[in-house]
Amino acid sequence: MKKTVRAGNVIIGGDAPVSIQSMCNTKTEDVRKSIEQIKRLEEAGCEIARLTVPSMEAAKAFKEIKAKAQIPLVADIHFDYRLALAAMDAGADKIRINPGNIGGEEKIGKVAEKAKSLGIPIRVGVNSGSLEKDILAGYGGVTAEGLAESALRNVALLEKHDFDNIVISLKSSNVKMNCDAYRIVNGKCDYPLHIGVTEAGTPEMGKIKSAAGLGALLLEGIGNTMRISLTADPVEEVVFARKLLEATGLRESAFEIVSCPTCGRTEVDLEKIASMVEQELAKAFAEGKISGKGLKIAVMGCAVNGPGEAAGADLGVACGKGEGLLFSKGKTVRKVPESDIVRELVRIAEEYSK
Repeated sequence: MKKTVRAGNVIIGGDAPVSIQSMCNTKTEDVRKSIEQIKRLEEAGCEIARLTVPSMEAAKAFKEIKAKAQIPLVADIHFDYRLALAAMDAGADKIRINPGNIGGEEKIGKVAEKAKSLGIPIRVGVNSGSLEKDILAGYGGVTAEGLAESALRNVALLEKHDFDNIVISLKSSNVKMNCDAYRIVNGKCDYPLHIGVTEAGTPEMGKIKSAAGLGALLLEGIGNTMRISLTADPVEEVVFARKLLEATGLRESAFEIVSCPTCGRTEVDLEKIASMVEQELAKAFAEGKISGKGLKIAVMGCAVNGPGEAAGADLGVACGKGEGLLFSKGKTVRKVPESDIVRELVRIAEEYSK
């Protein structure tokens, strides 16, 4: 089991659930916009937010933002150790640095000393674009082994100053390399791991790469906190992270839709029906009409994929030609015309959850 680290009121590591992070894409100096975005992230389910601190002006703004945030804030620091010190003074719950570019061992020591005195954890973050020259030369380029060596080397710099309140990340945009690097480090230390596929891309491809790379790690029990990296609104990162944790069984969902992929036997617009059922159920859950979590609902296109294959569902519908057979708790409820399927299925879901 990994060590535990506390960032504000969020525990990372140990037997704590995998926490969801994102990073603001606002200018930190723009306090109003940064606070607005953090509030949107909070509403979406973000549990830790990170802001870049590239200047003393940003560090000053960080303090104002921190006063309004409901979730822990991480200060992202590069090159200047004084910004790390200023961010901690400004109330950062955690800082992210790459010790290799922070300005030498004496400066690393000052950062470690202050973080230790305040009980602030440090994320040692390395990625494929920041490997040391000797590591690149030794491995002939960027490799999983090189990423792992760089991360552990930088951790050792902090340990040398008697600092072990550490989280590690080592990211690549290459999915396999990313997974392999995390597996290596996971087997060599007990520090909690912040997982992610860096520079994953635009939403469509970025989600695919993140699902492949992070899903594999999560299913192996690797990862204590995570960020989905998308070229998109950071709220989209949080929503997808939550869905990924639900898909891997690490978080219970409000409800789960099981629907068949359709075939030539399908005689209703199942794609539309399944999509509308999902939307209406989400709305009903948000309005408190459906309570509890883990409700499993099947939307099947024909009798072949009907109640038999959907036996594990709490309720659902098996569609025929222009109609649907509703079932609940394994028993038939009634037949309804195609136009009524969504409304009636949501209605029995509300009844079921009472």
